[in-house]
Parts: sequence; C-alpha cells; structure tokens
Amino acid sequence: MFYHVKDLQYHAKPDRPDPVFAKKLQEVLGGQYGEISVMMQYLFQGWNVRGNGKYKDLLMDIGTEEIAHVEMLATLIARLLDNAPDLELDDAVDDPVVAAILGGSNPQHAIVSGLGAMPVDSVGNRWTASYIGASGNLIADFRANLMAESMGRLQVARLYEMTNDSGVRNTLSWLIARDTAHQNQWYAAIKELEEKENIVVPSTFPRELEVQQVAYTLFNFSQGDASAEGRWAHGPSMDGCGTFNYVDRPVAFAPAPHLPPAPPYIFNTPAWAMRKSDDLPDPDTK
Repeated sequence: MFYHVKDLQYHAKPDRPDPVFAKKLQEVLGGQYGEISVMMQYLFQGWNVRGNGKYKDLLMDIGTEEIAHVEMLATLIARLLDNAPDLELDDAVDDPVVAAILGGSNPQHAIVSGLGAMPVDSVGNRWTASYIGASGNLIADFRANLMAESMGRLQVARLYEMTNDSGVRNTLSWLIARDTAHQNQWYAAIKELEEKENIVVPSTFPRELEVQQVAYTLFNFSQGDASAEGRWAHGPSMDGCGTFNYVDRPVAFAPAPHLPPAPPYIFNTPAWAMRKSDDLPDPDTK
C-alpha cells in the first residue's frame, strides 16, 4: 500500500525560469538511467522477491523513495517552465540569444504537457520498460542497481556543472547525495550476499557442467600485452574457486564450420560453389 504525503522530499525551486535546462533535466527523469527507470526497477525487483525479509524491504524502501525523486524532478521541470518569456520565431532572426533559447527548448513542454514534465529523455524519446531489469536473482539485480545509481549520479553531476542557478544546484546536490547513499547501500547488500554465496551468478549452477579449463582464462585479442598486467590475469580468482591465467595468442578450440548446402528452394549459393574446386568440375567448362 502506498500513500501520498503532499510535501516534497526536498526543495525543488529554481531561482528563475529556464526552459532550456528543463529540457536537459528530462534526461535524469525519463532517460535510461533516470529516476523513472530506477523507481520501476527497484519496485519490480521488490515485488518479485519471494518472502518478506530485509532484502525485499531494502528494495521497497529505495524504490519508494525514487517515487519522491520523480515528483521532485517533475516539479523542478514545471517550475523552470513557469513564467518563461513568450518568444516568437520572428524574434530569433535578429537576436541570437532568442534563437538559442528556441533551439534548445522542447516545444512539447508547451504543446503537449502544458508546461509540465513528461516521461521522456532530453531529446524526446519516450521512457520504455526495456530500460529496467528484474531477474529474480538478488546479486544480479543489486549489481544492476549499483550500475544504475552510478550512471544516474554521473549524469546529475554533469547537469550540476551545466547550470549556475543556485536553486537548481541545491536540488541536484540532494539527488547526488542520495545516489551516494544508494550506491553504498547496494554495494553493502552485494558484499553480504557474496559472502553467503559466491560472486558468480548463478551460484548454484553445477561447476562440473562448465568447461572448467577456460573458466578463469583471459584471452588476449588486443595488440600488445598490456592486459596481462591486470589483477584479472594472474593469481587466485575472485570467487576463490580457481586461478586466473593469461593466453597471449589464443587458438581456436574447434575446426572451422563447414555447413552443408541449403535446400534448393532457399535459393542460396549453388551447391557446387560451396565445395572445393577439385570436388566438382566448373559447370561453365565444357
């Protein structure tokens, strides 16, 4: 059960209107790593947890907070659009500043949403559920969450540097701090689960069913040998079940495939051309 408290989690009040920055903010609202994405990802992961333990509560706690972040950003975007000057296309011909504003703003903010935020990114792509992941495996999901928070914090930090509006910066500084908290929380949950199970997902798949001789090998497919210097190329593996090794010039484990000719009704290359020249005579020779 959810209920709505008619307060914002934190301030979302800019110093002045800025429709251009409102368009930029849409990225961290409706983009791939925006607040709508993490909200939906954490909530679906939480709803899919079997049982009612601490991991479900963690997902539901943070997922519910992300609803508040969606509301904050939607409010901030709406306030950036309020009282923006009514610029005309004719004015842009003579004034480069007007031209820059018209070119950098999103006309759908006025035409479609009535000076409100939309579930889109900064270039107008509609938010899609394909952005989210909810696998049912807690380690896999928490790693995806850590990545999402990392990307989200990166984008908000970039936006912070794109404005000198103190009110906007104040709001973004809150979101950056909460992303710091969430990254630490997801990482703490990951480490706890890894200690109980194993870092490899899924941990319960029988290792004897793997081709174990390549389970810890780094194949060097790059020019030079710089990758051999990394921790991933030598010493005990991170899961404690093997030893890293490095293969400088990997060779194929299987011969090149020789597929039989396709049936005639497929109309692929003629069968004679698929064979060696000494297998069949060239049909063009007499």
